Amino acid sequence: MSKTMIEDLPHLRLNLLTGERILVSPHRSKRPWQGQVEKLSNETRPAYDPACYLCPDNTRADGSQNPQYTDSFVFVNDFSALLSDTEEAVMDEEQLLVAETARGICKVIAFTPRHDLTLAEMSVAEITKVVGVWKREFVELSKTEWINYIQIFENKGAIMGCSNPHPHGQIWAVNALPEELKKEDNRQREYFEKHRRSLLSAYLQVELKKQERILIDNPHFVVLVPFWAAWPFETMIVSKRHIQDISQFTEEEEAALAACLQELCIRYDNIFSTSFPYSAGMHQAPVNSGPQEHWHWHMHFYPPLLRSATVKKFMVGYEMLANPQRDITAEKAAEIIRNQSTTHYKQQHDQ
Repeated sequence: MSKTMIEDLPHLRLNLLTGERILVSPHRSKRPWQGQVEKLSNETRPAYDPACYLCPDNTRADGSQNPQYTDSFVFVNDFSALLSDTEEAVMDEEQLLVAETARGICKVIAFTPRHDLTLAEMSVAEITKVVGVWKREFVELSKTEWINYIQIFENKGAIMGCSNPHPHGQIWAVNALPEELKKEDNRQREYFEKHRRSLLSAYLQVELKKQERILIDNPHFVVLVPFWAAWPFETMIVSKRHIQDISQFTEEEEAALAACLQELCIRYDNIFSTSFPYSAGMHQAPVNSGPQEHWHWHMHFYPPLLRSATVKKFMVGYEMLANPQRDITAEKAAEIIRNQSTTHYKQQHDQ
């Protein structure tokens, strides 16, 4: 059967990084929607909010006072999900009730003192400084021997559970490799041991040849909609150089990633002329765990919006119990994102 025929029919796509499959149902993309719509705020935020616990010089919930920072600001989360001094303990009742303590360090990074900005509205120079902070924090946290993995991520938007609109992300450094990373670790290791090249290097070669899912291609990074994307406008940033983690970034790569982040986020915002919500995060090699040559740095973006600024995708029913499923194909999503202007819609309205 031809590629064209498969893409017009319900079909399963393999996620190379996890080994799982995604059901694609292109014939459903025009179905009517009578379900929940989200209320998105179009309020203009002030550059400084005296009630915001992330703005400079404000007092946080634990009584600490923020400095008058001018770039980025990093601190240990006042409500950390993990604690650095948790004692080791294991529970095992007949190998049926099994648990063990978890240990970690959770940090918050305010990207900018400006309360009213997002990555899409920050300059490349400002975002480059954020990338530099990510790199510095990764290097410092990896020096703690009991830390095994460092997750850098951002939740943006109230519908993604973000508790504060001030532009910020988080860094969780944990003592054990998380489950999603175990899948990616195994798949990348298996491919590398068999082919002596990274899985994502081989995948990039195919995608760059085909071009249909490519969004941004600069000298150091490629931004694309992965063939196996589950979320409507899911994307992935992959380093062209086979490197394992952010500590290996050159200054040129830091700036190039910043440029990718800005352009991608602008295009996202322009799809529905709204501040596009998402969960995003880097996947990179474990630390303090020996050689990791099979790992290849990449970053995932998982935005929930589907048909408009107020209609989001829900992972429920069959998707929770069996397979993730999507209607719009990855190729169509890539076309929609590519067709967006690289000038932010707010600037277009001001012109």
